[in-house]
Amino acid sequence: MDNRIGEMQMFLRVVESGSFSEAARLSMTTPSTISKLIARVETRLGVRLLERSTRRLSVTPEGQLYYERAQALIADLDDMEHALTTGSVRPGGIVRINASVAFGALALEPLLSEFWDAYPDIVVDLSLSDELTDLYLDRTDIAFRVGPLQDSNLTARHIGTARRKIVGSPDYLSRFGTPQNIVDLDRHKCLGFNFRRAAPVWPLQEKGRIADRIVRGPLLANNGETVRRLTLRGAGLARLGDYHVRNDIKAGRLVEVLAHADAQDEEEIHALYLGSKQAPQRVRVFLDFVIPRLQAYMHA
Repeated sequence: MDNRIGEMQMFLRVVESGSFSEAARLSMTTPSTISKLIARVETRLGVRLLERSTRRLSVTPEGQLYYERAQALIADLDDMEHALTTGSVRPGGIVRINASVAFGALALEPLLSEFWDAYPDIVVDLSLSDELTDLYLDRTDIAFRVGPLQDSNLTARHIGTARRKIVGSPDYLSRFGTPQNIVDLDRHKCLGFNFRRAAPVWPLQEKGRIADRIVRGPLLANNGETVRRLTLRGAGLARLGDYHVRNDIKAGRLVEVLAHADAQDEEEIHALYLGSKQAPQRVRVFLDFVIPRLQAYMHA
C-alpha cells in the first residue's frame, strides 16, 4: 500500500526548504531518496511537479496545485486528529500570519482576544514586517499586504483602500514651515523607507498628473511605525497610510500637508493565502472572523 500522505509531506518539505539536500537534512535521509520519491509521484500523476536545475528548484503550475491541496489535506488531517484526541470538534492548530508592522499593531492585534474567545484552540503565529514574505518558503498561511497584487497564484480577499498622507508634527512645521507645493519638499527633511536602493520616491499629483518625486531626508527605515514615531518627534515629514496616522491627526499630534498633491495616492489592502475552498479549517475561520472587522476598521 502506497504512503501518499508521506509523499505529500515530503513534497511540502522540498518546496518549503527549497532544495532536495535541505529537505534530506531535515528528514535525515539522502537527496537521491527524495528525488526518486518525487519522480515516482510525478510518474503516477503523469505531470511534472518540479523543474530541476543545478542552481535551484522551481514549482510548476501543477506542482503548485499539488502543494496547495496537499497542505490543506494534511492540515485538515491534523485538525481531525486534534478533535479526536481532545474530544473537541472546535478548530485548532497554528495559523501563521504576516502583516506590516502598522497594520498588524493597529488593526489585527486588537482583534485577537475576541478571536481566542471564539476559537481558544487556535494558536496565532504573528510576524510583523514591512518586507514582503514568500508564503511558500516562509510557511505563512495568511499575508496581509498593502499595495498592488503581484502573485496571481494566491487567493486574495479585499479588505479596503488606504490613502497615503504626508504628515508632520506641529513642532517640525513651526521650525521649518509648512510646504505649500511639491517644490517646497526640496528644502524639507522627508523620512523614507529602505526597500529600494535608490532614493525614496513619492508619487504626487502635479499639474493634473501623477509624477514620481525623489525626496531626501535623514532616515531610511524598514517599517512604517519607526517612521511614524520619528515624525511625531519632529524629525521630518513622512508619507504614511491614513489608517496609520488618523488617530495622531485627530489628536493634533500630526498635521496633514499637501493634501491636494496626494489626493489620488491610494493602495489596496488584501489578505492573501494559498488555496481557496481547500484552505485548512483554521485558516478559513480566522479569515472569516477578522476580515469583516478589518473592513469595518478601514471604513471607520
